[in-house]
Amino acid sequence: MTAPAIEDLLRELTPQVLGALVRRQGQFEGCEDAVQEAVLAAAVQWPAEGVPGNPRGWLLTVASRRLIDQLRSDHARRERESAKAAVEAPPEDVPDTDDTLVLLFLCCHPTLTAASQIALTLRAVGGLTTAEIARAFLVPEATMAARISRAKQRVRAAGSSFSLPAGAELQERLQVVLHVLYLIFNEGYTASSGRELHRTDLAREAIRLTGMVHAQMPEDGEVTGLLALMLLTHARRETRTTPAGDLVPLGEQDRTKWDRGLIDKGVELVKASLAGPALGPYQLQAAIAATHADAATAEETDWPQVHALYLVLERIAPNPMVTLNRAIALAETEGPQAGLALLATLDGDERMAGHHRLLSVRAHLLEKTGDTAGAYEHYRRAARSTASIAEQRYLESRAGRVRA
Repeated sequence: MTAPAIEDLLRELTPQVLGALVRRQGQFEGCEDAVQEAVLAAAVQWPAEGVPGNPRGWLLTVASRRLIDQLRSDHARRERESAKAAVEAPPEDVPDTDDTLVLLFLCCHPTLTAASQIALTLRAVGGLTTAEIARAFLVPEATMAARISRAKQRVRAAGSSFSLPAGAELQERLQVVLHVLYLIFNEGYTASSGRELHRTDLAREAIRLTGMVHAQMPEDGEVTGLLALMLLTHARRETRTTPAGDLVPLGEQDRTKWDRGLIDKGVELVKASLAGPALGPYQLQAAIAATHADAATAEETDWPQVHALYLVLERIAPNPMVTLNRAIALAETEGPQAGLALLATLDGDERMAGHHRLLSVRAHLLEKTGDTAGAYEHYRRAARSTASIAEQRYLESRAGRVRA
């Protein structure tokens, strides 16, 4: 088995092994450390010695022994845990039950900040090392290690049981899980900082984790909608930048190079998600993405349909970014002045003050009205307001084009 295949296998098995160990031992922090040590050991041994016949059992056996060693080193627990270790042999295999969803709920505990939820999810469920997560979010490894450690301590202090919540709490907590997966995907699709426009590894990991949730909750419309949205958006990844790394806007992308396999799967999921009795924001965003994917060229986009979907989305999940995107669709159907008028309603929103997206969309619409001076000013301001190098280059180039 190749090294990349082993890496994929370890990422798939990590949450299964961790879930089994937590269910047996009842402590998240120690089990998570033990599983990570087992995964690191496998990453070193398996490429050289070969993948064992029962890789899940191998990981769980090694992780169990590491956990026992940890417990034995704790003087306050030495006698109790040594006795337990003497009568309880390390398990040979992971139970058939998949605790990935339970782990996701645990990592997305409401007492944690969004940043901590993301870090803990990528570490415990995604199988990424602390160094990998730190690189993805451009922070020192020590900073990320401290963040993950604090998150695990908070989960332990909250006294959470290793089980899924029920009833209304299940739906409330599920929305947190979906939001965390959405944030991970967005950071992968359009990095908030750095030289690269996207971080494909993060986007793929979000898709993989969302696929796991969908496998366990296939009837949930919002879970299905989020997976569809990710697939439809990720299908455009190869056309979003030039070979030199410059950003290519949606209207100028070569749609013949979009991944039709991902699009077909995404559209299928959109149809399934919209067949249910309820309608949520992820389902609507997926329907919008499907409308764009259905157009062979930018000129063939059904903008009235896109605008109508944004109107519904704005009603059920008000958000300044939704209004901003509706302004783009409105400009396509009723002209740039109509779009600018809608953008003006966001000027008093503190969340959008100086945001590069608002500035860049206004610049684009001003350019379409013929106000080149206003467009140039807003493109330049937008370029100064983003930490993404790829976006900066694109906005500066648009400013230069307008000025020329």
